[in-house]
Amino acid sequence: MKKILTRLFNHEILSRQEAEKIMSDMTRGVYNEVQTASLLTVYKMRSPSVEELIGFRNSLLESRIRIDLNDYNAIDIVGTGGDGKNTFNISTCACFVVAGAGYRVAKHGNYGATSVSGASNVMEQHGVKFTNDESRLRRSIEGCGMAYLHAPLFNPAMKAVAPVRKALQVSTLFNLLGPLVNPSLPANQLLGVANLELLRLYAQTFQTLGLEFAVVTSLDGYDEISLTDSFKVIMKHYERIYRPDELGLPQIRQEELFGGDTPEEAARIFDNVLTGKATVSQTNCVLINAAFAIQILEPSKSIGECLETARASLAGGKAAETLKKFIALNS
Repeated sequence: MKKILTRLFNHEILSRQEAEKIMSDMTRGVYNEVQTASLLTVYKMRSPSVEELIGFRNSLLESRIRIDLNDYNAIDIVGTGGDGKNTFNISTCACFVVAGAGYRVAKHGNYGATSVSGASNVMEQHGVKFTNDESRLRRSIEGCGMAYLHAPLFNPAMKAVAPVRKALQVSTLFNLLGPLVNPSLPANQLLGVANLELLRLYAQTFQTLGLEFAVVTSLDGYDEISLTDSFKVIMKHYERIYRPDELGLPQIRQEELFGGDTPEEAARIFDNVLTGKATVSQTNCVLINAAFAIQILEPSKSIGECLETARASLAGGKAAETLKKFIALNS
């Protein structure tokens, strides 16, 4: 470890193979807590390279609980978290809109770290029981188009570093890895990040991995398309900046996306969106994120067409029906 830390302190970049070996050793407890904290601090001071990030990812995936959902051509919709905005569960709402439109979703999520309610919090508020049983997950995705993979059940290697992460009390390399280690390895992903540096890093990573993807960021620091400002999108074949009004959507105020002060309040907002009782701003924010997810799966369609598909899912009650079926299958 002394040699590794010396290289990193001298601003050297690790190879993919070196990064994979280091992550394997770290999660197996080979390094002590001080060494692990030092290593994580390096990647707090600078972002990993694409090759380092893939190497770290490969190590975590090697030790995961494996789930095969490949025959569903599913998509994951997720944000990196850590933007400090405490928004409502926009990505999770978008998952149900996309599933309601007839597509398959394999959502990977966890409890909230910087917000009141992460995806796992809102699921628990609805009585959902988490599982890593493949047959149950298959039954869910076949029955309603949606399966939920609660991250701690699939990544046992993460337990070894949990005390260090908790003691540091800041986001670490593992927060960057979360969106990359969906144990079902979906071929499609919509990822929201909080800044342009991460936008570029993840886009290059997805390109290298050969995935169908969109990476999005709002220019005012949201890790999703918030419609509070212009936003940038990088997909496999294009990148551009959009203004909300270009898509026929009004720009909204940041406070309109507030996620509540308690998990119960967050769950009410979530339900209101999917049952058509939310504000226009909340609804539009979910619809535009769902639309870009649909465009990943339907690249020949314009974003306007995808937005109409998402709107039909929500307004026609299909998203709400998907939620109802999902709860019944997973409680």
